Amino acid sequence: MAAEIIHVKTEDQLQYGLDIRKKVFVVEQQVPVELEIDEYDKISPDVHHILIQDQGEYVATGRLIYYDDDTAKMQRIAVDRDYRTKGFGRVLLIAMENLARELGMHYALLDAQCQAETFYRKQGYEVISEEPFDDAGIPHVRMKKAL
Repeated sequence: MAAEIIHVKTEDQLQYGLDIRKKVFVVEQQVPVELEIDEYDKISPDVHHILIQDQGEYVATGRLIYYDDDTAKMQRIAVDRDYRTKGFGRVLLIAMENLARELGMHYALLDAQCQAETFYRKQGYEVISEEPFDDAGIPHVRMKKAL
C-alpha cells in the first residue's frame, strides 16, 4: 500500500471527501444527506479534513474538530467500500491522531458505529458511554483514547 495522506486545503479536496462520505453514509447506510453534511464541512482553522489517496484514487476520509481544550473529536471516518479491509482505515486513523497531537491534543474521542467497535478497540480506543446510543438511526458507542 502506497497511501498518500492529504490534509485538505482546497474546496476540490473537500468535495472528494464529501463524495466518499455520501457513498458510504448516505447511499450504503441510508443516512439522510441533511444529517451527514453539516456546518463543519468547510475549510476552516476550526476543522481539519484528511483524505487518503491510493494510486490516484481517493479511498478514505475523516475530519477532526476540537471537542475541548485537550481532546480532538474524530468524525465522519469513511473508507470507500472497494478499499475496506486493506488497512486504509487504520492509516486514516493514525493520520488523524498524529494531527491531533500536532495540534496539542492529549485525547481522541469518537462516536463509533457499534459494528466498528472492534476495529477501534484494536487501535487502542475504549468505550466510555454507558450504553449504545442512536445517531442517524445507527447504534453507536462513544470511545476515547489517550494520545
